Amino acid sequence: MALSVTNPIGAALDRTKRILFKPFDIGKWFVLGFCAFLAYLGQGAGGGAPPGGGGGGGGPSGAEVVDWIKANLGVVIAVVLIVLIVMLMIGLLILWVRSRGKFMFLDGVVHNRGAVVAPWKAFRLHGNSLFRFAFAITFGMLVIVMLIVALGVMLAWPDIQSREFGSASVTAIVIGAPLLLGAIILYSIIAVLLEDFVVPTMYLHNAHVMPAWRIVRAEVLAGNLGTIILYFLMKIVLAIAIGVIGFIATCLTCCLAAIPYLGTVILLPLYVFTRCYPVCFLEQLGPSWKFFPPDPPEPEALQAV
Repeated sequence: MALSVTNPIGAALDRTKRILFKPFDIGKWFVLGFCAFLAYLGQGAGGGAPPGGGGGGGGPSGAEVVDWIKANLGVVIAVVLIVLIVMLMIGLLILWVRSRGKFMFLDGVVHNRGAVVAPWKAFRLHGNSLFRFAFAITFGMLVIVMLIVALGVMLAWPDIQSREFGSASVTAIVIGAPLLLGAIILYSIIAVLLEDFVVPTMYLHNAHVMPAWRIVRAEVLAGNLGTIILYFLMKIVLAIAIGVIGFIATCLTCCLAAIPYLGTVILLPLYVFTRCYPVCFLEQLGPSWKFFPPDPPEPEALQAV
């Protein structure tokens, strides 16, 4: 079946209007907005702090700091390890909550409802499966980046020892930069496929993450390489448009849209559209990819009958 990357835009806009404005229910906005907040937790779904101002003088010199660190090396190492462990635990908690939240938000969008407790319990297995896979690819990306950085340091080591920028440094950049860029692009592609195709497939087919990947590979990606490339390009265009709209909305609301959760509620149409677009794209694959239930008849149609 021929797939379009433009037709789902109109379908996603219609679906967004139907969910949020027909009728307008502020209570559903706050509940569905909370699910969206969880689904994008740690992915820019909150506000940012303004840049800090400059500090005054009179602080300790660099040499004094180095001497203090040397004299208290054990304490410094212990503090650093504790901070890293705490940051790791917080990161894992955010990833776990976000994995469950993606199914909660998708369920709310598909069934046009705001609910928290029931979908939180219903998608426990789906969320845990997604969490394990997301952690694996994130950890793998971190290892790859560390290896690339280590390779760059090894290649540039002669210049590092001599404290100059020479041919070794140039070699490290020429080799390391493309490798790092390639790793980032690969990770981004996997992340988009996971978010846009695998998560909806897990939801629709009640599958764990790896069986869902196999379904996506066989029924979505196979034979549609050109369309998938166009899809990625359209996603870039839509991301730019959504970013501009979000920036304007943040300015018009005096930065209220930059406040975590409240900003998600204010910008909820953007989040709903972002979730609807890939789902509407997948629905083009045929009846077995039908996500949205049949729409109830309009009141005018009921009166006519």
